[in-house]
Amino acid sequence: MTSENPTNGHSTGSSQNGTAMIEADCLSKFYGVFTACRDVSFQVHKGEVVAFLGPNGAGKSTTMKLLTGYLAPSTGTARIAGHNMSDDRLAASARLGYLPENGPLYPDMTPIGLLDFFAEARGMIPAHRAERIEAVIDLCALSTVVHKPISKLSKGFRQRVGMAQALLHEPDVLILDEPTAGLDPNQIQEVRQTMQRLGEEKTILLSTHILQEVEAMANRVILINEGRLVYDGPVSELSGQGDGLEDAFRQLTTSST
Repeated sequence: MTSENPTNGHSTGSSQNGTAMIEADCLSKFYGVFTACRDVSFQVHKGEVVAFLGPNGAGKSTTMKLLTGYLAPSTGTARIAGHNMSDDRLAASARLGYLPENGPLYPDMTPIGLLDFFAEARGMIPAHRAERIEAVIDLCALSTVVHKPISKLSKGFRQRVGMAQALLHEPDVLILDEPTAGLDPNQIQEVRQTMQRLGEEKTILLSTHILQEVEAMANRVILINEGRLVYDGPVSELSGQGDGLEDAFRQLTTSST
């Protein structure tokens, strides 16, 4: 297996039933002579939970930032729920929850203060605001730390605060960059269960370095290497291409000489 020969899984992904909620159409990002990603195309349909994999520096975070509108593509188009992120970003953002890796939080604020701030910024009416804040605090298990400064929280709790903020406005689409980073095994299990619940009604694209979590949280894998898509298909098919998921990942992301 090499990065020059993607599997036929790409057609598997694009043939899913349902509405395409996340669309990458020939996305590329160039920084001078450096290529962060090139001609990346895939769709994620309503109700899918898709793992986005690749080695460090493969272009995962860049692609996610292009999809969420945090970066403008050099070429290509990103759409969320049918909205072009280049010219209809506000409408797209209303349907999108984004958790970046090591997402910025205001350290002097408390989780409940931060959530109230973001709810007000999104224009939520006070009654609905209180209801949603309570719901995401419960969903992300933050009740014991809601009044503590974020600067005093562990990395795991800060990650949960970021997740709560991403879920606050009840988005249809979630894009999560390393949502289990810094979590202990018990917290990872909680995130896994949360993903399974959310996946029943939302569209989720998540990146992770923990391959053992892929089979637990996703039914499809999109894999990129050196900025290019090299696999798009079922988790079971990828894990069968060698001695398990780790072996398949290694084969697809090791440059041939």
